[in-house]
Amino acid sequence: MTPVVESAHARPPLDGFTVVDLSSGIAGAYCTKLLVDAGAQVVKLEDPNGDQLRRWSASDTPMADDVDSPLFQYLSASKSSMVVDPSSSNGIARAGDVIRNSHAVVWSPGSELAAHPELAPARLREANPNLIVTAITPFGLEGPWAGRAASDLTLQAWSGGIWARGLPERPPVYVGGRQDQWAAGIMGGVATLLARIAQIRSGRGQLVDVSTLEALCQWLFGYSPMTCFDVAGSPLKSKRSVHVPGVEETSDGYVGTMVGTGQQWLDFCAMVEHPEWAEDPSLLRVDTRSDNGSAITAQITEWTSARTTDEVRELASAFLIPNSPIGNGETLPHFDHFIARGAFVKNPSGGFLQPTLPYTLHGVPMREFGPAPALGEGPVELPTADDAGEVQLEEDSALAELPLSGIRILDLTSLFAGPFFTRLLGMFGAEVIHLESVGRPDLYRMYSLRDVGRDPQWQEWVPNFAGANTNKLGLTLDLSTARGHELFLDLVATCDVVVENFSARVMDNLNLGYEELRRRRPDLLMVRMPGFGLDGPWRGVPAFAPIIEDASGITWLTGYPDEKPQEAQSVGDPNAALHALAATLIALLHRRRTGEGTLVEAPMIGAALNISAEQVIEFSASGHLMMRDGNRGVAAAPQGLYLSASIDEFGQRDCWVALAVETDEQWHALVGVIPDVDPDVAFNDVQARRKNHDAIDAAISKWCATRGADEIVEELWPAGVPVGKVIPPHRQGDLAQLQARHFFEAVEHPVLGVARYDTFAARFSAGPFQFNRAPAPTLGQHNAVVLAEVGCGDDDLRCLEEEGVIGTDPKMG
Repeated sequence: MTPVVESAHARPPLDGFTVVDLSSGIAGAYCTKLLVDAGAQVVKLEDPNGDQLRRWSASDTPMADDVDSPLFQYLSASKSSMVVDPSSSNGIARAGDVIRNSHAVVWSPGSELAAHPELAPARLREANPNLIVTAITPFGLEGPWAGRAASDLTLQAWSGGIWARGLPERPPVYVGGRQDQWAAGIMGGVATLLARIAQIRSGRGQLVDVSTLEALCQWLFGYSPMTCFDVAGSPLKSKRSVHVPGVEETSDGYVGTMVGTGQQWLDFCAMVEHPEWAEDPSLLRVDTRSDNGSAITAQITEWTSARTTDEVRELASAFLIPNSPIGNGETLPHFDHFIARGAFVKNPSGGFLQPTLPYTLHGVPMREFGPAPALGEGPVELPTADDAGEVQLEEDSALAELPLSGIRILDLTSLFAGPFFTRLLGMFGAEVIHLESVGRPDLYRMYSLRDVGRDPQWQEWVPNFAGANTNKLGLTLDLSTARGHELFLDLVATCDVVVENFSARVMDNLNLGYEELRRRRPDLLMVRMPGFGLDGPWRGVPAFAPIIEDASGITWLTGYPDEKPQEAQSVGDPNAALHALAATLIALLHRRRTGEGTLVEAPMIGAALNISAEQVIEFSASGHLMMRDGNRGVAAAPQGLYLSASIDEFGQRDCWVALAVETDEQWHALVGVIPDVDPDVAFNDVQARRKNHDAIDAAISKWCATRGADEIVEELWPAGVPVGKVIPPHRQGDLAQLQARHFFEAVEHPVLGVARYDTFAARFSAGPFQFNRAPAPTLGQHNAVVLAEVGCGDDDLRCLEEEGVIGTDPKMG
């Protein structure tokens, strides 16, 4: 994007961007929170009863009529509120005026106002061609499942994200903390930002159709399950398991460790004084150790429980093993790292603690948290039609085809979070150069289906890598050499964005920090994604997704109440990727306005603390400590997994169905289908049903036990009951809804052949219409093409390869 320099550099990046919030619940509220925090003006349109979040409490204590819930106050800081009576034609006309003079609308079902025909997404788009309309729904606006009942539990079941989590002797378990809402919220935020960039470039609006199911299909995995299945010809897992080691008991609580690499496993064996475990090949890899590690779990627990959490963490850090205490709503604000980084601040309305922004754009003004509006609080300074039309067309109309075309990214990331983030940039038109070295290839290449270091092309037989790196160019460059260092800086001068997710110290040790890079490109954006941030006591702790989940409270809410917490095992990665994408898009808009680059600090922990914010908010505001409760939840009763009579593809009776009842209407629908659930019992409100959950579960379990999983779904779903099959992740591609929305695209890789690759969890009426336009690169595939741009001819390339600065074959050892 060609920057348009303005003198008012103190304006937040999204100042002048007016958004109407027609949503209810967490997803739309978090989507618009991301926008308002960056300077957008957000006007909430509410019916006379107000957003349902105003009355929400995670405890059983109802909110007072004149007090808004702490969660609402967190999500609605700095917004305005306008009351619109959906039964009044004048009210609907007034809503139409506000929308017509705005740039974007964020819409979700669930309120009488959003249900008005004149405020439906398609109608809004038809009436306002220059308007962005972002719709957030469980399944998307189109497809055979559009409009069907859903809940967090049932959506996680359909996504495949429940199937492999938990102990084999118990039902699988979902990730607590209403993951559907947060996943859809951050996805809606980045999708709206992408549409805003397209709007600025083209002058056109569009309909953005966000699917929560599709968001969860990526949210709950640190790999690409369909790609892995198509390439391997079999599922990566065939039974439930937990990480070994993972969450472990200590003498004063719980500690989390993540042993991801072979070296970390050898070090862990030495740390816990069991070097003989290092000789067992079935324990060397994360996946096989999870399946075969039950024999050693008792000995690990014996070792950790004899020590305090701090003692285990001190030893693990000395061995460079990623680790964290298991945080919860009470303890998180007291962790020394979060105190040092100012991770929590007081809410300006309620005075309770809440997380600060998930990322930092150094030197870029962001909006300070303001109070949340009371219902109908104003005055609202509404935009005029002229204000809403401030978009400026780019001179080169070709740039408008994809919002990020013309942007060049130098991608130094590895594993999943960083590559997934840069892959999304490539989907929307950016040119992404993925940099590795022959001595240190992307760590994901170690997850090869072939014998690492021995079989030919083992480094390419990695569906995980292929799934995280489509649309990229592949470059190898050894930055530790003088020539590699020089060529890297030459490349930086040609790039708009440099992205890295090393530990905090690595780039500085290479003399490649932001100040050095901006000397080569003054308007450069440098995006850094360290696990725990660039400063603070934990800055050097290596971070994998489970460790971030442990440290942020996500783990605390996952699992059964009579067992230790369980890690989600992947949420930390895609969540970090999407927040880094949001931060980068905001920084690009700032650069377009001012001509200024910036250092973007997007730590994984900042993103995780924001989506687990409810725990700290609840405890700080009321003293209520949120707890894990198996497959039950705070928003529904009954809610759980029920065993069907079906036999799974592995020959086991292990097919579960998820069911959740959130409303009285859904309860009446349930008792109309299942006769063993007594409709005369006074269970007509959620609190009463929660108190009698065990009795209701027994009746549902008896009914399900004699029916196949598909039969259960076919009887309950048409009646309006949220229900879903617990499918394996490698069966995502079988779902009719995902097929209808073309969520997977077939891509041919030169080594792996044709496989299905996931896309983006939203559909854009202005495109892209194909997300995966090229397969992931082989190691060093584009060395000649990329380095030619910085003056390297054929002779130079030969010398560089002879010296090991570049190459196409990994050098092991």
